[in-house]
Amino acid sequence: MSSTMSLEIADPYAQALMSLAQEQQLEDRFGEDVQGVLDLLADSNELQQFLENPLMAEDAKKAVLQQMAADLNPLFASFLKLLVDKGRIGVLATILKRYQELLRQLRKTVLAEVTAAIDLSESQQEQIRDKVKAMTSAERVDLEVNLDPDLLGGVVIKVGSQIVDASLRGQLRRLSMQLGAAS
Repeated sequence: MSSTMSLEIADPYAQALMSLAQEQQLEDRFGEDVQGVLDLLADSNELQQFLENPLMAEDAKKAVLQQMAADLNPLFASFLKLLVDKGRIGVLATILKRYQELLRQLRKTVLAEVTAAIDLSESQQEQIRDKVKAMTSAERVDLEVNLDPDLLGGVVIKVGSQIVDASLRGQLRRLSMQLGAAS
């Protein structure tokens, strides 16, 4: 399924989840539950494949979701089961990521995708948040940090379509281009 088609399917469900969250004043709680489920899916490829498999019985999927839902808000857990009933559990990750986008819009928060060569300390992450706040005028910044040892050092920060390449690899590439243009 193309990402555009899955987003078209996912968006109404994410909007409905946000509406439910706002009615119950549970936007942030649902946000925590969403992140928890996304983390589970990221950690377990088997779980994701199981939920996406159309040949698996709905009851089996609901049983697995029930086990996952022990720490989740009961309304959120019911939403997950509804996705099974509607045959949309296969786009669960897309729905949950779209909910996060809606929550960020509601909270005037931006997502900064940071690629670094090594783990970043809390103070380094806070410096990046401050830089992104200055770039975007956002009230809050969520960081999604990925490690890439090929960077050699530094970071690459992506916010929407803006990219700030402060990596050593990027600096070397720019220097190489300058030297090539000078000769």
